[in-house]
Amino acid sequence: MNFLNKMERKFGKYAIQNLTFWLIGFYILGYIIEFTMPNVLVMLTLEPYYVMQGQVWRLVSWILIPPSTSIIFLIFMLMCYYFIGISIERAVGTFRYNVYLLGGMIISTISAMALYGIYYLVTGMTLRGIGAYYSTNYVNMSLFLTFAVLFPNVQFQLYFLIPVKAKWMGVIEAVWAAFSFIGGNLPQRTAILASLANFLIFYLCTRNYHRASPKEIHRKQVYRQQMRQPQGVTRHKCAICGRTEKDGDNLEFRFCSKCEGNYEYCQEHLFTHQHIKRS
Repeated sequence: MNFLNKMERKFGKYAIQNLTFWLIGFYILGYIIEFTMPNVLVMLTLEPYYVMQGQVWRLVSWILIPPSTSIIFLIFMLMCYYFIGISIERAVGTFRYNVYLLGGMIISTISAMALYGIYYLVTGMTLRGIGAYYSTNYVNMSLFLTFAVLFPNVQFQLYFLIPVKAKWMGVIEAVWAAFSFIGGNLPQRTAILASLANFLIFYLCTRNYHRASPKEIHRKQVYRQQMRQPQGVTRHKCAICGRTEKDGDNLEFRFCSKCEGNYEYCQEHLFTHQHIKRS
């Protein structure tokens, strides 16, 4: 996160505002090509074999291949993607959203080329058909998983009738990805891992690991033990003056993080006491 902060200060002015709008535009162009020139769409896939033959535009043109859906749900699907993308951009910032979305696409491109190269080095044969597994479907899945983490309680109307919270739809997406990974072949597994890499990085970088530290766990255990004490027994007591919560309704008590041990102080002595050191 510190690295991203430095990068944002240096390159944040180059971030593309409303990147989701441009992504939706690429989808629409892809649908137009699919319905009018389906033979051209085949020439846009991320196929490393043809990239090595000089068709370098495939490194970028695969982004034009739209998610598979029926024409009936096309408009609603694009509106949903736009809502998800805009919400994430507002939550994490334009620069970080650019890094997340473009980074996921770059990782997918690199993984396809790396798989082709490694397969050739190991077997001596060229691996074809990789491009069939690299599309924006998995990239959009990673976007939705991020949305489910940021806004777990937002409700969607599944099939326009069933209200489902984003967190449960995210679980369904994750289970579907797991089954696809287990039942898929090597190119499909690589495509799934590559498209979800940016989500995993985002998820791990936004966790509060302080909550899982031994010191924090011990503090919570002590607090639970104090809360389980029978009524009539004071729960708080100042280690200096001996006052408890029964000595005044406005008294507040805090543990000192610099004292070695579970020493609690009232607000009068919290910042004025001498810290206790066992050694």
